[in-house]
Amino acid sequence: MINISFPDGAVRQYEAGVTAMDIAKSISEGLAKKVLAAGVNNQVWDASRPITTDSHLKLYTWNDAEGKNTFWHSSAHLMAEAIEAKFSGVKFWVGPPLDNGFYYDVDLGDKKITEEDLAELEKKMNELAKQNNVYIRTEKAKADAIAYFTEKGDEYKLDLLQNLEDGNITFYTQGNFTDLCRGPHIPHTGFIKAIKLTSIAGAFWKGDEKNKMLTRIYGITFPTQKELDDYLTMLEEAKKRDHRKIGKELSIFTTNEDVGQGLILWLPNGTIIIEELEKLAKETEAAAGYKRVVTPHLAKENMYLTSGHLPYYADSMFPPMEMDGEKYYLKPMNCPHHHKIFDAEPKSYRDLPYRIAEYGTCYRYEQSGELFGLMRVRCLHMNDAHIYCTKEQFAQEFKAVNAMYLKYFKIFGIDKYVMRLSLHNPEKLGQKYVNQPELWLETEQMVREVLIETGTPFVEVQDEAAFYGPKIDVQIFSVIGREFTLATNQVDFAQSRSFNLSFTNQNNEPEVPLIIHRAPLGTHERFIGFLLEHYAGNFPVWLAPLQVKVLPISDKFMDYATTVKTALQKAGVRVEIDERQEKIGKKIREAEISKVPYMLIVGEKEATENKISVRRHGKGDAGQLSIDEFVHNIAEEIKQRKAAE
Repeated sequence: MINISFPDGAVRQYEAGVTAMDIAKSISEGLAKKVLAAGVNNQVWDASRPITTDSHLKLYTWNDAEGKNTFWHSSAHLMAEAIEAKFSGVKFWVGPPLDNGFYYDVDLGDKKITEEDLAELEKKMNELAKQNNVYIRTEKAKADAIAYFTEKGDEYKLDLLQNLEDGNITFYTQGNFTDLCRGPHIPHTGFIKAIKLTSIAGAFWKGDEKNKMLTRIYGITFPTQKELDDYLTMLEEAKKRDHRKIGKELSIFTTNEDVGQGLILWLPNGTIIIEELEKLAKETEAAAGYKRVVTPHLAKENMYLTSGHLPYYADSMFPPMEMDGEKYYLKPMNCPHHHKIFDAEPKSYRDLPYRIAEYGTCYRYEQSGELFGLMRVRCLHMNDAHIYCTKEQFAQEFKAVNAMYLKYFKIFGIDKYVMRLSLHNPEKLGQKYVNQPELWLETEQMVREVLIETGTPFVEVQDEAAFYGPKIDVQIFSVIGREFTLATNQVDFAQSRSFNLSFTNQNNEPEVPLIIHRAPLGTHERFIGFLLEHYAGNFPVWLAPLQVKVLPISDKFMDYATTVKTALQKAGVRVEIDERQEKIGKKIREAEISKVPYMLIVGEKEATENKISVRRHGKGDAGQLSIDEFVHNIAEEIKQRKAAE
């Protein structure tokens, strides 16, 4: 008999070789019908895989991220089976799950797949899904796996096998499709009830532009048709809110091939938003006791060797520049520079917590295929800060950073969020993570206790920590439910030691500080991209590039329009006059399209009575006010940074 421990602390005994599905059935037939995969000792397994030793068990359904991940991975294999049935001789590279859906990279030889083919593939997938074919896991010796794919002439799978260790190689088969795969998979294809293949794209093999271009087919599946219908409705709304589309329409940002991929050019309207965000951050940070600093955009190689960025992060850094026999790198992070600022002058316990902040410019070499609008770029401006504190001060400082997140969420109307506590993987110490096992466990528990104490919603994810310590990734959701990784709050126990940072404690002895890395507003690029989609371009007044448009009915009232504009400018309001000789209806329509929050119509009646007729974007006529009343009202709205209505 083996002991199976459940998340609620309960322990039950079962025969060795029992599966998670067997266990689910012993609890409830209804539960068993929902189980897609299982967590066995923190590893995601097939629900049908035998468990032979004492284990901790979690049962994953569609409501769990692990369940969805497994569901979409299995759907990728189902799509591959349909593709293989239609295109003889097709070869497959990889078919991973995504945050929403899945894709498969395929080599069709001299054949091409069209949008019309997608409908046929969907039909075939539905036919195959209804066969309830079981996903069967088979362990293979490496020699046998190589022989299998050599016979098929599949250079892609043979390439994958090169880096796999003998004894850890598995195949999965469902129906007539077999693939090299680590799994896990759902019990059978019958769980897949609703299917949509969404797009076709090109993708270089291994993401290398020197390699062959493969065909990437994207899709998404659901357990019910209603969920698919709801998703497609959301997708249509998301297209309308695409930050790239809105950013172009509102003249927020642009890119240029002569400048380079992933390098954003901020237009005047976008620059206004940047300045407003920086103003908010500076005010908030000043009130919280931060001091502002400015650091260079590059540094010598030795500093990044000391920080660990070159050993652990080199693939994401730009190549070095050589000057005077020394190598310089564009900075991927601000932290090494900030550590040098901390170390510039001796510190005592009286100086701690020591908080320094800047909107630092960083450079990261993202692969060209991964670049995406403002969301994945190569030059980014980060709302960065570092807090150097004692262990005793840590909890309070970490709480204060989380409180800052919540303040920002309220300002921007972010109602749904979750903190993702990213932990290390003990098996990768010395490779992906600094080799300090005791400090890892200690700092992870410190973060966990703060989150629990403050009642902050969070989930734990293994193997996603920073190389120098655990971190919280802040996941936020836009008004249409799209998830974004906005910001980070990281604990660093390693770099203070790497840089020999210390302060003099109360016993007049040197002591190593803990470091908190935090970026509540993330980067300008990602956050403004989120805001464009969150607001659909309808910015709150304080953040709108143009806050008021004055619309004179004719040229006769231009002088009065100028009087209105001057009064608003004196109050710090961003205002323009539409001086064109156009009908007032057209001026209003175009101001609406430009998403200007307020339109002020001035004609003979308004000029005579020293008033203005107010229109609110998306709401229409808001009545008449005196100039002074309107100036007072909008100034207060801007000062209070009221959320969008």
